[in-house]
Amino acid sequence: MSPVSSRMQQSTCIVTIDNPPVNVISAAVRQGLSDALDAAEAVGATRIVLIGAGKTFCAGADAKEFDLPPVPPHLPDVLARLERLPTIAAINGVALGGGLELALACRGRIAAPGAALGLPEVTLGVVPGAGGTQRLPRLTGVAEAAALISEGRRFKAAEGAALGVIDEVAEDPLAAAIALPDSVFAAMRPACARPDPAPDPDAIAAARAKAAKRARGQTAPLAALDLVAESATLPLNNGLARERAMFLELRKQPQARALRHLFFAERAAQARAKRFAAPPRELRSAVVVGGGTMGAGIAYALDGIGIAVTLVETGEEAAARARQNIAGLFDAAVARGKASAKQAAAGKARITVVTGYGDLPPADIAIEAVFEDLSVKREVFCALADALPDTAILATNTSYLDVNRIFEGIAAPERCLGLHFFSPAHLMKLLEVIRADTSSEATLASAFGLAARLRKVAVEAGVCDGFIGNRILTRYRQVCDVMLIEGALPWQVDAALTGFGMAMGPYAVQDLSGLDIAYANRQRKNLRETPDIRYIPIADRMVEELKRLGRKTGAGWYDYGDGAPEPGAGVADLVAACSHEAGIPRRAFTDEDIRERAITAMIDEGLRVLDEGIARRPADIDLVLVHGYGFPRWRGGPMHVADAIGLPALQDRIESYAAADPLSWSVPPLLTRLIADGRSLADLDQEET
Repeated sequence: MSPVSSRMQQSTCIVTIDNPPVNVISAAVRQGLSDALDAAEAVGATRIVLIGAGKTFCAGADAKEFDLPPVPPHLPDVLARLERLPTIAAINGVALGGGLELALACRGRIAAPGAALGLPEVTLGVVPGAGGTQRLPRLTGVAEAAALISEGRRFKAAEGAALGVIDEVAEDPLAAAIALPDSVFAAMRPACARPDPAPDPDAIAAARAKAAKRARGQTAPLAALDLVAESATLPLNNGLARERAMFLELRKQPQARALRHLFFAERAAQARAKRFAAPPRELRSAVVVGGGTMGAGIAYALDGIGIAVTLVETGEEAAARARQNIAGLFDAAVARGKASAKQAAAGKARITVVTGYGDLPPADIAIEAVFEDLSVKREVFCALADALPDTAILATNTSYLDVNRIFEGIAAPERCLGLHFFSPAHLMKLLEVIRADTSSEATLASAFGLAARLRKVAVEAGVCDGFIGNRILTRYRQVCDVMLIEGALPWQVDAALTGFGMAMGPYAVQDLSGLDIAYANRQRKNLRETPDIRYIPIADRMVEELKRLGRKTGAGWYDYGDGAPEPGAGVADLVAACSHEAGIPRRAFTDEDIRERAITAMIDEGLRVLDEGIARRPADIDLVLVHGYGFPRWRGGPMHVADAIGLPALQDRIESYAAADPLSWSVPPLLTRLIADGRSLADLDQEET
């Protein structure tokens, strides 16, 4: 049965795309559209209305087909027919990518008020491939099209009307399209019949500068801007041909493959909540313990999705600070234009701040966000267990600690789990859902349901020190420290890794979070006395001897003044002294040496995390590193990079490192097994999905 149907209503042919769940344009849809247009022409339809079934017009091309050879009928050919015929798009919901390109090829477009439109192809590493860069500028002008396409930004119907993309906003776009007077419809002109847009080199230059900063290292946004600029200088057919060629070329490239990998990984993560044996509970009320930066951010985020929040602090002074932290978040929303002063005032009033556990409401969930101390966290949960009903989910926000030990002795232990938010909690998209030994399917499902409401990317993790993200981060930092003692310097390591695409280098990140934070974690783990790792004393001596704690004190690995950070005074001397005292002759590292070792350390630890069952899927590890730790999205995450390198080549690399430094390196057993079986990490993703 075709995913496209057509029916006649007097002389109007209504063509409906029905390819659930979101009406993507597959090969079958393209063929169905071609057949429907044949039928409309055969009966002499004077108007053809294109609409999507359900709540979606069309969510774009089927990305699963991007790795396959193009199959006719090709979308540009279908759109060329739409442009020649008396067509109008009734945009009843989302119209993205190829879906918006379908509408742009019609003579006119009527959209529902809630319709979301956009050309987000650059977020998948490609450019619009069916006329978006050529038709949109003919409707909006070059400046507006350049911004929308290079940023991949969505916009609503009202903005589309203001831009000239939408001809009318109507509650029932199908009825409006059918009822449109013939004289009005006849006056509508498709993009091919409109004047070429005026060149706007200043707008293109501004968009290029923004894209270079916003999408550093990415090819597609700049390629899209070149095409938009050419819409003002090339005939439409020539521009369409150049656009199609660029689309087909880019979709084969590593960046597009990496971005598609992340796209499908995110979709699989969103579907995780539906795979538990029990349904999620609806959470209407919450207790948050701790009103510092993290706790306030969690409370603010929960309030934003309509959950009634009570925040617990230890005393009046701490409660006052918590209220101030929460107020600051609402005030910042006003400053960013995300809320009105009235809305902010109402939000501040909604979140109740109390001292102690004596009079808590019977909340559906309680989330602890106090500092990383096992005994303190256990005390918190003992108090919460006494104050709340046994049905309340209990969640710890610990970053490293053993979740099972935190909840030892708690009644109804099936309700306990970890929810590792990332700071700032109201902005960061990642949420690690930590399954304790006792966590029930219903508890885990409820956590994933909450994450979906918060619009976060939730990844399930098992219990180990640091879970997925912080465990891999620890190994990454340790290998970077080894490079320091062998010959590199902090700023060289940072520059090499930001050159790879990391948001920040490891030493700049430590300065931002505070060197004392990482120091305390190392002391907790007693790394000096751990026999199976190579202990590097440099970071500890930075704190103990130089008293350099990072940005908050103006001095860490870097010195912080009025201008850009400078290499820290005395840091290079300390690094050299540590090498000398360890009897290690310093040698030169190239940027490529640094990048290979650091990223390989992430991959190595990721393979061990996967082998131990801490992570369910390689793609989950990629989601954690991309959304929580600044790994460049356009590289797909460390496990995707491993497949791109090739597992045999990766094994050879690790073996060479292990020959020189057997305490830091060994070949992960999972890597050996995958190579022996002829499998890839992507195969593991497919099996788990």
